Amino acid sequence: MNLRDLRYLVALADERHFGRAAAVCFVSQPTLSTQIRKLEEELGVALVERAPRKVMLTPIGVQVADRARRIVGDVEQMKALARRSMDPEAGSIRLGLFPTLGPYLLPHAIPPLRARFPQLELLLVEEKSDVLLTRLRDGRLDAAILALPVDEDALHAEFLFEEPFLLAVSDQHPLAARERLSLQELSSQKLLLLEDGHCMREQALDVCRLSGAGEHAEFRATSLETLRQMVAANVGVTLLPMLATKPPVAPSPHLRLLDFSDTRPTRRIALVWRRSSAMHAFLLEVAGVLRALPPALFEPAAS
Repeated sequence: MNLRDLRYLVALADERHFGRAAAVCFVSQPTLSTQIRKLEEELGVALVERAPRKVMLTPIGVQVADRARRIVGDVEQMKALARRSMDPEAGSIRLGLFPTLGPYLLPHAIPPLRARFPQLELLLVEEKSDVLLTRLRDGRLDAAILALPVDEDALHAEFLFEEPFLLAVSDQHPLAARERLSLQELSSQKLLLLEDGHCMREQALDVCRLSGAGEHAEFRATSLETLRQMVAANVGVTLLPMLATKPPVAPSPHLRLLDFSDTRPTRRIALVWRRSSAMHAFLLEVAGVLRALPPALFEPAAS
């Protein structure tokens, strides 16, 4: 048994397909299949159920793959520890972001990170929050930028910033002439929301519960940009996070953005990593750079 074979098993567990797993591991499919069989022979158990169109792990295969993933992750941690001891600011970092934050934060975050860590290679992964958490636990990510709360003892969350929401309405909407409204004024509105699985959907539902607003149940968007276009077409209203309204995002001529006159709905954003990570001290520095973003990013544009 060797580390290479364990990596093959982990790839097969992730991809559930010999061809795709072989591609991930940069080997031929026969090579990967042969090594998996040798691993099964060594352990004396069947790890994989082989069907014509799909691959499933046996119950013991699932357990062995979980152990293999931890072993591979520990080895990567040892390598990372060695690299960081030689040059803490060189090497690479696998960083996850969720879709309603990543495209809007990165244009502001990348330049100061590049300036502070010129030799650092950023490997960015955009996925929904639950996928990022799974990859973080498994060691497939070094850190992730997530919305709080993250209630897991094995993870460390370093607070970065609090991002307000604005109400987006069409220029034809009765509220379009307003600059501000109270949270309770949302009680007469039905909000367009994202589909299940997006953490921003849960954040928006929290606002609905606080204000008494309802959901526009006939429509659920797959992205923030879809929501923006639906609002501009006067299909409904929605909440947009502040960063999604800042340049380089182009303003929509048919969209009006309203701030809240009382309690602003917000989301709290943190950099999250495993407490056991060899990169702990370095990630604290990364968090410091992100925490120092200009305060104007989290305030409405002057009218």
